Amino acid sequence: MGTFVISKRINDQYKYEFTSRKGKTIFTSNDFDLRFECEEAIEDLKNSFEQVFFMRFKSKNGKFYFKIILREVEVAVSRKYTTQLLMQKGIDEIMRAGHKSEILDFSAGHDVFPPAEDIFGTI
Repeated sequence: MGTFVISKRINDQYKYEFTSRKGKTIFTSNDFDLRFECEEAIEDLKNSFEQVFFMRFKSKNGKFYFKIILREVEVAVSRKYTTQLLMQKGIDEIMRAGHKSEILDFSAGHDVFPPAEDIFGTI
């Protein structure tokens, strides 16, 4: 199942990514000033997948990608795919698992894993 991951950009703006069960980013959101805005946008998207429209594009270098449109507003852009089939698989994963995906928040900047010294004592 996919996961929504909240993180901070270098410019201190919040964003979320939807990652596949294998950990690959499928799409990345626009920027948000506040974390709760990011969380609200995720919940809105999770509850509105039946209203989502996927605009498909081909870049100048031949890669495929899509933009997610909700209520006539662009909310996210996908990663680049080498084929249309892989792009469609990304869209299918969003539609299949997006509404029931968990949310992970890594925006605080804390390490996910503690330093080895905390676990094993001084090395």
